[in-house]
Amino acid sequence: GVCGTPWAMRLVHLDLKGAAPRVSYLEQVFPLLSQLGANGVLIEYEDMFPFKGELEILRSPYAYSEEDIERIQQLAEQHKLEVVPLVQTFGHVEFILKHEKYQHLREVERFPNSFNPHVPDTLALLKSILAQVIEKHRRSTWIHIGADEVFHLGEGMDSKSWMSHHKGDVGTMYLKHIKEVLGFLTAQYWGLRVLMWDDMRRARPLGAVGGSPLSPPQPPGDGGTACPAAVQFLTKYVESGFEAVWFASAFKGTTGPAQAWTPLSYHLKNHLSWLKVMQAVPRLAPLRLQGVVLTGWQRYDHYSVLCELLPVSIPSLAICLQTLVNGEPPAPAVLSPHLPLPFPSEGRGAFPGVEIYHMVEQVNGHLKERVCTGLGGLPCRRELHPCSRPSRLHEDWESFVRDLRAQLERIYFPDTVEEWLEENVNPYLDQLVWVWGQRLACAQQCPHTPLSSPCWHTAGIAVATTRGA
Repeated sequence: GVCGTPWAMRLVHLDLKGAAPRVSYLEQVFPLLSQLGANGVLIEYEDMFPFKGELEILRSPYAYSEEDIERIQQLAEQHKLEVVPLVQTFGHVEFILKHEKYQHLREVERFPNSFNPHVPDTLALLKSILAQVIEKHRRSTWIHIGADEVFHLGEGMDSKSWMSHHKGDVGTMYLKHIKEVLGFLTAQYWGLRVLMWDDMRRARPLGAVGGSPLSPPQPPGDGGTACPAAVQFLTKYVESGFEAVWFASAFKGTTGPAQAWTPLSYHLKNHLSWLKVMQAVPRLAPLRLQGVVLTGWQRYDHYSVLCELLPVSIPSLAICLQTLVNGEPPAPAVLSPHLPLPFPSEGRGAFPGVEIYHMVEQVNGHLKERVCTGLGGLPCRRELHPCSRPSRLHEDWESFVRDLRAQLERIYFPDTVEEWLEENVNPYLDQLVWVWGQRLACAQQCPHTPLSSPCWHTAGIAVATTRGA
């Protein structure tokens, strides 16, 4: 396959900005990643890293311990997965700048998402953060410095003053900060190779980066299908002196900030588009494909709600990764015998977290859908006596949610469990019971009308719940 050559790195992105799994779940997932064709993991720790000393304030209450970080690396080594830590060094730093201690480092005082690159304390803080992460990843030969979506850059007073005095623009200012970060890494950690997202530079003239050691991970578009446009863009990188390129696709987390169910066909099409681009790379010598990152975003940013949980998106990951490895999508007959994973529509097979996969399917396909159409519904779809429907309905779903909670608790920490249920289950369950209660009241007033038929009373409910969903 295009990507199956020995030199190509195939990293699966673990976004720990939300729903960080327990290490016990990673013990089950890492063997599967290796089996599917991955040879590395890109771990975006954010506040799950066990920062210490002055940086301890950055830690989540559920952050991994130092022993956990060591165990993760042992597991990766055991299953021949390279660990690439990701540390955001410019934008997406809400987990740092939300703290009063670091508010003075914001580009714009009102927003905690981007660093002010002109305050000396910014680089000093980044050096401390990078040093602690690298110190705990001595096996790693790569580090990813993020650097995407630096919102509001150039809007702060310091930046405006700098651009005025140096006759520069936002692009020049951006590169200046990145080169300072790279300067620290290359001076302090000889041989450590650096990756970064390229969206901030993609919009700038590429001549500005010629000769610099910046490695472009991806051409434009996460799900774009215009291969010629991507090839044209890659040609500009070749002209600027780059010899290697990385691509970044997505197996989850790009179709909506509150998406609960992974649209598999969307992500498969995305990877088929990337295959076309990859097949064009050999024509762009001396440019070579060095690696691919299959991103799996868990939040759009630190304050966003959760996207799809990892167990829900493992079938998408499997099919997308196998597509890259083999150069074509796996047929169900080919995939199932060799891997403990079916196409979801077939409903057979097993993988780590499969119970959550099926239970979220119930929530997404029955609870949410039925509430939004005002119909109601049961996880087991069984008929109940009309007089007991609302109470029995509630009992059945309560029992179902208890089981779901128990499965979630096996994989996730308490904050994730509560957040996911509060966002995806509780509001719909409350609304569903209320709708059925109203229907029962209506049926008692008009005994000749079946509960399954809408009347003037429930017709309005369907409209109201659809609007509110």
